[in-house]
Amino acid sequence: MSAAKKPTAGRTLSPMLMGWVFLGAIFAFVGFSIYALTQPGSNDSLSADPKPAASAKEIQEKSNSADYTKLVGFGPTIPNKLKPSDDIPKGMVWIPGGEFSMGSESASESLCGLPGTTLDAMPIHRVYVDAFWMDETEVTNAQFKEFVDATGYVTVAEIKPTLEEFPGAPIENLVTGSTVFKPTKSPVALDQYLQWWSYVPGANWKHPAGENSNLDGRENYPVVHVAYEDAEAYAKWANKRLPTEAEWEFASRGGKAGELYAWGNELKPNNQYQANIYQGAFPVEGGDSGADGWVGIAPVKQYAPNGYGLYDIGGNVWEWVSDWYRADYYAQLRSKGVVARNPKGPDVPYDPQEPDQKKRVHRGGSFLCSDLYCTRYLVGTRGKGESRTASNHCGFRCVRGVLKTD
Repeated sequence: MSAAKKPTAGRTLSPMLMGWVFLGAIFAFVGFSIYALTQPGSNDSLSADPKPAASAKEIQEKSNSADYTKLVGFGPTIPNKLKPSDDIPKGMVWIPGGEFSMGSESASESLCGLPGTTLDAMPIHRVYVDAFWMDETEVTNAQFKEFVDATGYVTVAEIKPTLEEFPGAPIENLVTGSTVFKPTKSPVALDQYLQWWSYVPGANWKHPAGENSNLDGRENYPVVHVAYEDAEAYAKWANKRLPTEAEWEFASRGGKAGELYAWGNELKPNNQYQANIYQGAFPVEGGDSGADGWVGIAPVKQYAPNGYGLYDIGGNVWEWVSDWYRADYYAQLRSKGVVARNPKGPDVPYDPQEPDQKKRVHRGGSFLCSDLYCTRYLVGTRGKGESRTASNHCGFRCVRGVLKTD
């Protein structure tokens, strides 16, 4: 049973409570995060297949395809033809793996009100991933509660910061809590995200809006206010792991190549929204029109799944993946001139905007993503956050390796 853990050094508190502390990094131009010095161990044993999958080269030969590593844009997605022979894990869907083009194009910049959406998602490069199983939805409050009830686990947001972490801090400022979106009373410039984020005492996964809120009627909503280590702990308990960034993007594309969204190239096919995102004046109180059917976070499975049967792979809540964040990582992979096989991210994180912060990658965007500010529901784009983050718009889903294939 997991007891309440001693916090890892490196957390940051909101300047509203800790004026003497420099605030943690902005992640994905939407939120901010809390950093951990401890790098979690891998779960390679879960992803290893007893029967090796076909190599990217073999797949290309069988498909009579060319070498796509020199393409500037998107090449075709070449899925594996392997089929699983092990039982279908409950609540998971089959992702065949294969070779695909990963990343985003600069042309997508025009779809966002603020520049920089695609800068760290370029250049497009070729990647191969093995087959795996993936949760069809983001982990829900009910599922996370089952984990907590079984283990006694305590999340980062529920652990009181200590003087060891913040020497000299006023005792009254060391309170448990998490970051919560707080809309502004009137329109504001979008270059200062602290205007719409607040550190709320008592906010955590059980109390998403603060200590006076609860999960009544929200059992089927994605769990939020989970830091990276919280997501990893759940995954280990469930005999799963967090996906790599490459696995996540392969799965999110649903077998397609180079499309803007997980559902195609139109934001609103047949004039219907396909994801829970933000419509209207951001971040103003009452600004979200709810034209997609929801204002704020939504329960899982409110929109059609993608080609692989994944729900909410764009929008609703951000999702942690296992890779460290590095702004130039895609350029590093592309420069090697070969298909990157099962990449697990850089060994050392680096964000040039805040080089002293160690961050993990987020994917998928959230209910706060708006074409005025952040369009990172675009399938090839990336988010980032310090790994001890807890916020009300970030969750996760898990993957599991394949045991047997035919």
